[in-house]
Amino acid sequence: MTPTDELAAVLAVTNTDDRERLHAVDSPAPTLFTWDYDKGARPALKTLYEKAKKAQWNGETDLDWSIDVDPERVAMEMQGGDYRSRFLQRMADMADSPIASWREREWARYAIEAFSHRVSQFLHGEQGALLCTAKIVETVPWIDAKYYAATQVMDEARHVEVFGRYLHEKLRDPYPINAHLRMLLDDIIVDSRWDMTYLGMQIMVEGLALAAFGFMYQIATEPLLKQLLRYVMADEARHVAFGVLSLKEVYDGLSGAEIRDRQEFAFEATLRMRDRFMQQEVWERLGVDVRQMMRALLALPPEENEFQRLMFSKIVPNCRKLGLLDAGDGWLRTKFTEIGIIDFEHAPDTGEEYAEFDLGRAYQSEETIA
Repeated sequence: MTPTDELAAVLAVTNTDDRERLHAVDSPAPTLFTWDYDKGARPALKTLYEKAKKAQWNGETDLDWSIDVDPERVAMEMQGGDYRSRFLQRMADMADSPIASWREREWARYAIEAFSHRVSQFLHGEQGALLCTAKIVETVPWIDAKYYAATQVMDEARHVEVFGRYLHEKLRDPYPINAHLRMLLDDIIVDSRWDMTYLGMQIMVEGLALAAFGFMYQIATEPLLKQLLRYVMADEARHVAFGVLSLKEVYDGLSGAEIRDRQEFAFEATLRMRDRFMQQEVWERLGVDVRQMMRALLALPPEENEFQRLMFSKIVPNCRKLGLLDAGDGWLRTKFTEIGIIDFEHAPDTGEEYAEFDLGRAYQSEETIA
């Protein structure tokens, strides 16, 4: 794909109904009953289910909503301690940059808008996870997986609740769902194959969210956000592990053509999430020429945007664990190499590291969190 074609593809995806309150997606997936009620046929899923039962938390009472939040200070932290992140500063220094003339006021407004956009997309993504996990309860054929997925439905409802409350009480001007994220969620929901719901949501969307939350947790000092992220991360790590543990068994028995279909789906999901991080809605709200900005973003080498690359630090090793990277002719490895994220393949996959996110570690003192 040429740079012109890539730019056209990114800009062609727009929200035409960003003011409507409901969005309907027709899903042909069958609902599967199972009469095999023997619990523990898949010990790893049983263990995950037992952990999930013990790790429930209450966003209403376990988070201190009385904490006053300064959106400008938090937004600056998310940019690395300066309104002008290193990535955007390098872009501002480029010839014909659409943000070359920005001064302190414009950078400060961008930081706040970008943070509000990020939290807004987390909120919308968590609702997508809520719906997808409810679909998994209906469609997965194993009772152990149905049990665990049911606990995740509760988790996702809680995540929607706390991100929605943080966004509307502590920040300002929430954003509608990004068009690329909405298209990805629609694609996941509409596919009738239950393992594709796992791949799209549990591995791709949740894997990226876990990496994003981890990045934010490391740099945030605002105590409410820090507390909220720690609780959510404890849940998300189990969710991604659920996908890895379930799909490993399934993919071992698929044909080459079926695996290639999953590889292409995974790569398309990766591109959708990359394009979602281009924040088209933010540039529009700030009065920046979106076409010019998208062209500049696409022209930068992948390694320039370290934050965006780190977002894929969970996706690539999980795809490797599932055998998708090198299956067949190694098509997915080639594609991940082309977009500059293959060097994350040997990072820990979530099936290995989810135990680190024990909920007990989320119960920290105010001093530790701050």
